[in-house]
Amino acid sequence: MASIRRFFKQPAGGAIILLVASILGFWAANSSLSGAYFSLIEAKIPLPGLSANLTFEEFVATGPMALFFLIIMIDIKKELVSGHLSSIKSAALPLISALGGMIVPALIYILMTLTHPDVFRGWAVPIATDAAFTLPIILALSHYVSDGARVWLVALAIFDDVLGIVVIALFYGSAFNYIALLAALIITLGLVVLNRVYIQSLWAYGIGGCLLWVALLVSGVHPTIAGVITGLSLPSYSKLGEIAPLQKAEEVFYPWVNWLILPVFGFVSVGVSLSNMTTEMIFAPVTLGIMLGLLVGKPIGVFGATYLAQKLKIASLPYNTSWEMIFGLSILCGIGFTISLFITGLAFFNTPYLIQAKLGIFVGSILAALIGWAWLRFYCSPIMQLHKYKH
Repeated sequence: MASIRRFFKQPAGGAIILLVASILGFWAANSSLSGAYFSLIEAKIPLPGLSANLTFEEFVATGPMALFFLIIMIDIKKELVSGHLSSIKSAALPLISALGGMIVPALIYILMTLTHPDVFRGWAVPIATDAAFTLPIILALSHYVSDGARVWLVALAIFDDVLGIVVIALFYGSAFNYIALLAALIITLGLVVLNRVYIQSLWAYGIGGCLLWVALLVSGVHPTIAGVITGLSLPSYSKLGEIAPLQKAEEVFYPWVNWLILPVFGFVSVGVSLSNMTTEMIFAPVTLGIMLGLLVGKPIGVFGATYLAQKLKIASLPYNTSWEMIFGLSILCGIGFTISLFITGLAFFNTPYLIQAKLGIFVGSILAALIGWAWLRFYCSPIMQLHKYKH
């Protein structure tokens, strides 16, 4: 029992459960259980009081995943208040790196699909870096990744999440319902007021977040943005020695997100049936665009932007960090799993390109993980030999 408790406290534990759930989903979609699997993810979930009926897969991506974005924003707010992003100087390098790591993969996808305008909506699929899988790998390579490089990657992943959320909000909504948008704006202002008048009750923010989710669902803006706004509205301070609402929300929701919501999302999102797979799909523009965006675009974008920022003296490398180490970590940034699958569902839902996009994500992410790990493990020097690389 003690070993089980230790596993659930390990940073890599959630990534392992997510990976296992995803493998189970892939297996179920290609086994004798495929009928039951697809019946489950395509089952309609009625929403009382709303005209829309979502499939179970859509419901997971729009409902529980809002809590995933809530946790992301809690992490971001903590870093903004007193962490890695609390000063402009400390935030400059990872922000520039994240921007490069989003722009180049998107350009590669666009170039690969230039003659296929019907798949343009997938341009954002390879821009994401999945910290849930990337961070456990660098923790396992602790002797080859410096503390400074680890901080840089964490901050980069945070900015990557922020920019990814902005992309989802701006480019993956549907036709707008302006009355519902007005309601969402009013609720958002209400959450801001709760913060400003020092309301400490987590229930108040929870109710506001749920109402905002409904308003955004009706409005045409993707409702997971409710998790983002609610997370930002949570106070990071407390009164009379109580636990701050930001910390309280993290303690309440993090285990649910890490051990249930993300594994369920992985299980329902990776269901690609190989029965309809053809060799042409492997070389299809969507597949190649996403795979090369992750495997080639990410390291070129992240490393190139980081190198440019350092040479222009905008920012300096973290202490005890070599360029070889930065390049290896840039390769690992090509692991785009959770958010990439999320954007894929928005871009290609119910289209024949969905399987191609998922195939590109799987191949690109797996290769990025293996090559990045091998580079850091066998090419980089152990940290104690890197003292010459200082600010």
